Amino acid sequence: MLIQISSGKGPAECELAVGKFIKVLMQEVKNLKIVEEVKGQYVDCYKSVVLSADEDVSHLEGTIKWIVQSPFRPKHKRRNWFIDVSIFKEPERVRFSEKYVRFETFRCGGHGGQNVNKVETGVRAIHIPTGLTVVCTEARTQHINKKLALNRLSEIISKQNSDIEMIAKQTMWIQHELLERGNPIRAYEGLEFKRVK
Repeated sequence: MLIQISSGKGPAECELAVGKFIKVLMQEVKNLKIVEEVKGQYVDCYKSVVLSADEDVSHLEGTIKWIVQSPFRPKHKRRNWFIDVSIFKEPERVRFSEKYVRFETFRCGGHGGQNVNKVETGVRAIHIPTGLTVVCTEARTQHINKKLALNRLSEIISKQNSDIEMIAKQTMWIQHELLERGNPIRAYEGLEFKRVK
């Protein structure tokens, strides 16, 4: 699972809350790994951080409230700062391996010289897990057409994986912008970030 902790469009105080909450999470949830981070204006401040977790962390999803006088603007009247915790499933990538490809051969016209319509030089390659199929008939030998088919299947699957990752990142970015202020699932207080809810 992926955990995105975001300050939304909040000021430096919210960015600092992200940094403080990450420290709390690192103690609370075992084997967390930072996947991506966008640093904020000051040290220990983050606009957003994405973490990878081995265990179910869905109970953390929601708004986190930090009650503190601004450490950056001492005369600022606001004392409540909010950050967002969103949980996402990691996008499933298709792993390409030749052992999951079934080949079918057939006779074909075209560039075959004396082999045209006599020898099965055409190749259809089927990636069994996804059902993706490519056909190669341009080479004069079955062996070369198999290599071409494998390369094409690999490229198609690689492109699909890139598209899936891009959509996942866009979804996470949209959530980054949708911080809900109020109705927190947890609240912390003071510069020591002590949990009060």
